[in-house]
Amino acid sequence: MRAVEGPRQMAAVLEAALSAGINHLETAPAYGPAEAYLGQALAALDARDPGARAELVLTSKLLPGTDLAAAQQQLRDCLARLGSPQLDNLAVHGLNRPEHLEWALGGPGSELLAWALGEGLAAQVGFSSHGSNELIERALASERFSFCSLHVHLFDQTRLPLARTALAEGIGVLAISPADKGGRLYDPPPELSTACAPFHPLELAYRFLLEEGISTLSLGAAQPSDLIWARCWQAGELQGAAPALAAALQRLQQQAAEQLGTDLCGQCRACLPCPNAVPIPELLRLRNLAVGHGMEAFAQERYNLVGRAGHWWEEHNATTCNRCGDCLPRCPHQLPIPVLLADTHQRLAAAPRRRLWG
Repeated sequence: MRAVEGPRQMAAVLEAALSAGINHLETAPAYGPAEAYLGQALAALDARDPGARAELVLTSKLLPGTDLAAAQQQLRDCLARLGSPQLDNLAVHGLNRPEHLEWALGGPGSELLAWALGEGLAAQVGFSSHGSNELIERALASERFSFCSLHVHLFDQTRLPLARTALAEGIGVLAISPADKGGRLYDPPPELSTACAPFHPLELAYRFLLEEGISTLSLGAAQPSDLIWARCWQAGELQGAAPALAAALQRLQQQAAEQLGTDLCGQCRACLPCPNAVPIPELLRLRNLAVGHGMEAFAQERYNLVGRAGHWWEEHNATTCNRCGDCLPRCPHQLPIPVLLADTHQRLAAAPRRRLWG
């Protein structure tokens, strides 16, 4: 989705990916020209090395909400851009709201997925989701999907139980953007780097997810150098460090505890539901990262997307809290939640940045 400056850039990223041992390519029509550029790069690869092309796993995603005929045409167009007769994986792109799940399970989306499988245009179907845990749980329980893409990160483990359940049932799990949405870990603050040593924070995040059994890490490469950790892994340079990994993870916990003290939000979600729909755990998670690990840049970026990204992100920021106090008796740690929400807004509110997509 990021190598969109031109076909040459995409071809260079694909070549670096193959050299690093990567065999799974994931894209979408919603990513501007990325899908078309990838199709051109794949055609060139097929011309010079058909065997290498045949070994690749190809995934693309279609947005929910369209009628059957339109969705069918979108899939045909997708295959044409990619120059492929079939997708290995076809996903519903952004199964974020209940109506999206209804579309996929009982509406035109259900017909689309059945048609794609029946016509041999997709080998299996799945979904990506930025939605609630409850919605994702319903999607996984439907037995309709063979894989899913979730926000499962070292610094956001809320969906880790869902991922474990999916993996136990044979459903593949792709971690969405562990480098960027997982904390801008390609550009870590000094205090985070110190706590993660001897690992780079991004390497530690990748290792954590692999240790948890996550099927696929999306690396979001815009240029060949973004694949450095994949190349190191392929070269066998990242093996045999389990004790050091556990020690680094423990240091992260200690760092957060020391910096946040009794204000550390444990992300238990007992504070919900909020009568004003304030996403308390998510907002306090950003505060945890800013105060506990020096990740202000990431926390501020995410906080200032609240209310600006539709159903792809939270809709209410901390100013929506009216200090009603409903959450206070439910918090097992007796956190002063309204006070912490106000502090979150004071720390993180800033002029919003433009999103990459949307």
